[in-house]
Order: sequence, then structure tokens, then C-alpha cells
Amino acid sequence: MQRNMSSGGGSVASLWTEVNRCGQNGDFTRALKAANKILHEVKEDVTALHCKIVCLVQNCSFKEALNVMNTYSKVLGSELIVFEKAYCEYRLNRVESALKTIESVSEQTDKLKELYGQVLYRMERYDECKAVYTDLIRNSQDEYEEERKTNLSAVVAAMSTWEKASPDDLGLSETTYELSYNAACTLIGRGQLTEALNKLQEAEGQGHRRIAIHPDQNVFDSKKKVKLTNADGVEYKLAKKQLQAIEFNKALLAMYTNQADQCRKLTSGLQSQNPGHPRPVLIQVAQLCREKQHSKAIELLQRFSDQHPDSASGIKLTMAQLYLSQGHVTKACDILRSIEDFKHKQGMISALVSMYSHEEDIDSAIDVFSQAIQYYQSEQPGSSVHLALVREAADFKLKYGRKKEAISDLEQLWKQNTNDIHTLAQLISAYSLVDQDKAKSLSKHLPSPERDLNISEWDGESLFFSCLCSGKLPKNYDPTANPDPERWLPMRERTYYRGRKKGKKKEQVGKGTQGATSGAASDLDASKTASSPPTSPRPGSAQASASTSAPAASNVVPPRQQKPATAGPGARKKAPQKKKKGSKSGW
Repeated sequence: MQRNMSSGGGSVASLWTEVNRCGQNGDFTRALKAANKILHEVKEDVTALHCKIVCLVQNCSFKEALNVMNTYSKVLGSELIVFEKAYCEYRLNRVESALKTIESVSEQTDKLKELYGQVLYRMERYDECKAVYTDLIRNSQDEYEEERKTNLSAVVAAMSTWEKASPDDLGLSETTYELSYNAACTLIGRGQLTEALNKLQEAEGQGHRRIAIHPDQNVFDSKKKVKLTNADGVEYKLAKKQLQAIEFNKALLAMYTNQADQCRKLTSGLQSQNPGHPRPVLIQVAQLCREKQHSKAIELLQRFSDQHPDSASGIKLTMAQLYLSQGHVTKACDILRSIEDFKHKQGMISALVSMYSHEEDIDSAIDVFSQAIQYYQSEQPGSSVHLALVREAADFKLKYGRKKEAISDLEQLWKQNTNDIHTLAQLISAYSLVDQDKAKSLSKHLPSPERDLNISEWDGESLFFSCLCSGKLPKNYDPTANPDPERWLPMRERTYYRGRKKGKKKEQVGKGTQGATSGAASDLDASKTASSPPTSPRPGSAQASASTSAPAASNVVPPRQQKPATAGPGARKKAPQKKKKGSKSGW
């Protein structure tokens, strides 16, 4: 290279050395100064101009770089700086211009294809973007393969989240936290929340092992991270949905850090920007609930529900939750039954029946069952959900003694399976209250005693009696003899029972007072005295006082603790007898 002297006394060659050295060290500010000095000596030097443009791009001076390219467009040409021009347009959020610049090239390099994919992603043209990254991964082998796979996983996540699409499994490995995080976002878009949570925890562990300084997350740490989203140029790197989510998170963060005024300010702005979106309203409601203003919160929800009925499902669920938290169960049920999207879901039916049962409103619970059965009868007749609801409705009515109302449900179930003996028995029991002839007619379908039954089909009660009857046979068992028809009755209830023979018992000397017999002891037994019919003594006699003061047999106090009976009015008191030495005291 020809060495020309610059105004500063240095050679152009030394300036090129400076540009090269500063570029390798990442000092693009000094490299830019050296490139300007070269252009001062050698005007319209193509290499110096290109180096100047690169330095401006590295310093994020995208507008100035575009001005240089436009000024020297004839000198530079379109092919040399197509990547830098498209990149500056992309970073300035001029995505349409960047797309035209890229598509104007007849043959694209790998780095231009990478930028092409970024532009398509920014324009939310995910199908085309996916095709670009798939082609790059298939036809290139360099150190950027992992980054391309990360970008491709981000495209798949966006398709699942924003477009509710289900792209094919591309077999991307999840060796980094970025890949694991994008895989979790894909699962969230598909509604697989449990799997997504596990994947997020896996990504968190990978991130902690690689980049994390403060693994313990808290609200104040989140506040610091949210501030990073206020940096210049962030709005050009994120999709509209992502920017919207950041604004929502700012409002939530204000609420969790007890900045009520800031929260209201942010949610009001979000609501004006997104009038039909329920999330700003839900954040306002959460703030009101933190301030114990539940009535205002419910009014706000009701107003939004009336103004935006198409997106009111989540709002009404929140209203029902607030009513339940205040103990207004019936009002919560009314709100839930007004949600057309969920009113026939099995979970909603179960919740409504449980709440009505809690309020002892059995009629409303049965009405919920009836409406649900009617819906599935017309939409999915005979389906597993339909029959399960009929079974639950029948069992519920029988549980609360509504056998007459359960007849139609039981008939429907029995027609679906005429071998269901349990349902048939329930149906006969219900008909026995309203139509005994019908009950007798249905009883003909019951299995006869001679019929061989499969033990696996028996209910618990029949199986219990079967176990009782299949024990060990007695020693005197005669297989030729007819069994006793009264064998199931207790012995004393059988017709041939004559009772036991009563033998004479000899009186035995007791262990009480010397010479006392068992007959005398029985006379002193308080339990026998209490059970015998009392006589009618004259008022004021000692007999009356004894009979009224005698304790019941089950409440007899031992003799040593028993208090002496008090004589009634007009009765004579007997003098106490002296006890013999060594003898036990009696009554």
C-alpha cells in the first residue's frame, strides 16, 4: 500500500494498523477515529468507508451509518454493504425496508439469512421464519449451530403461544437454559402447564449453574430487572405481545411493592391502550382487594363484563371467587351459571352441585344436572360424559331421598345396559313408591336363584352372604336330605322350638352372713328389686321411702359408699344394730 502522510504526521499504514488493533480489542471508538483520518487523506476509500460503517454499527449509531451508506452509495455499491444496511434498518425498526433490502440480493450469504430470519420473526411471519432457520441448520456447519437452534426453538414457542399452532417436533436438544426455557414456552402455549413448570425449573437450574449471581429471587430483585426493559432500543428487539406483557408486569410489580397510585396509573394506561383486554381490569381488582374494597372490585368486574361480553369468562370467574370469599355462595353460583363457555363442563357442574348442596338447595343442584344432561343428550348422546352425568344425577337424587325424580335417569341407564342388576334394583325400589305394578313387572328381570351368576358381577352385599354360606359343612351333613326351611331363623323363633328344660337348683350356702342362703341373698339383690313391679304403699310409710330411694341396677353404689336411705315423713327410725367383731357390714 502506498504510504501517504496524514495531517497529524503519521502514515496511512500506521493508521490502518491502529484500525486493525482497536477493532480486535473491541475499541470501535478509537478505530472510528483512525478510519476518519484515513478518509481525510484518501477520500472515498472503499475499505475505509466500510470500516467506518462497521464502527458506527458497533457503537449503535445506526442512523449515522445509514447516512454514510446513502451518501457514498455509488462508491460502495449495493452488494458490499447490503448486510450492514439491512441490519441498521432492522435495528431502527424499519422492518419493511430491511426486508426489501435483503430480498433485493440475488444470492444470500449465511449471515444475511440469519438477519432474514430475524426480520421475519419481528414481522411475526413465523412459518417463513421457521423455514429459514431449518434450512440454515441443515446446510451449515460452524460454531453458531447452537444459536440457530435457540432461534428456531423461539420461533416454535411463538407459534404455539401466539398462533395456537402445533408445529412438528423438530428434535431440538435442551442442553442450554435458553432451549429449555423456549421448550417451556411451547408447552405453555399448548396448555400443558404441569410439564411446562417442570421444564422451567429445569431451565432455572441450568441458568443458576451458568450465569446466576443471586439465585434467591424476590420482588426487589424483579424491580431491578424490570428497569432493564427501559433501556433504549429494547422496543425494537421484542414482539408486540412481549412488550405488552412487560407493561402488565410493571403494573403487577407496582402492586406487590405497595405502590397503589403507580399501579392505578399504569393499569389505567393499559386499559386505554387495550380496552377489550381483561388483564388490566384484573390487576385493578387485585389492587382493590388488597385495599379491602371488595364491593368496588365487584362493580368494576360487572361493568367490564357488561361492556365486553366476548371476553368476560375470566372476569366472571373472578367475580364468583370474590363472592365466595365473602360467603355469598348463591350469588357465586348465579355468576358461574351465566358463563356460557363453561356451564356444561364437568368441573363446573361438580362445583355448582357441591356449592348448592352446601347451601342445602337440592332443587337447584338437580336443575344443574338436568340442564347438563339435556345438553349432552342433544350434542353427544350416549357418550361417556353423558352417561356419567346421568349416573351421578341418579345417585345424587337417591342420596337425598328423591327416588321418584331418579326414575327417568335410572331407566335410561338400565336401557343402556340391561345386565346392570344394581341399577335395576335401584329402579325397582324407586318404582315401588309410585307404581307397584311397574315395580313387579321389572322384578321379573331379576335373576332367578337357580341361575348361575358370575361372582365378579355380584355386589358387595350378595358377595357377603355368599361367603357366609360357603363355609365348612357339618359332620352330620346328609346330601340326600332336604335342608331345613327355617335354618335362617334364630332357634327360638322356629316353630319346633320348645324351650330349654328347667332343672331344680339346690340352694347353696352363700358367703355372706353366717347361715344365709342364696334365696336370702337374692332378696337383697338391688338389681332384682329394681326390676320387680313396685307395690302401692300408703303415704308416709317406710316402704314408700325405700322404694323411691332405691337406685337402679346399673347405678348401684357399692355397700361401703352407699348412703343410708332417709325415712319418709311419719316413719319410725330403727335403732342401728351393733356389728359383730370381724363380720362384714351389710345394707
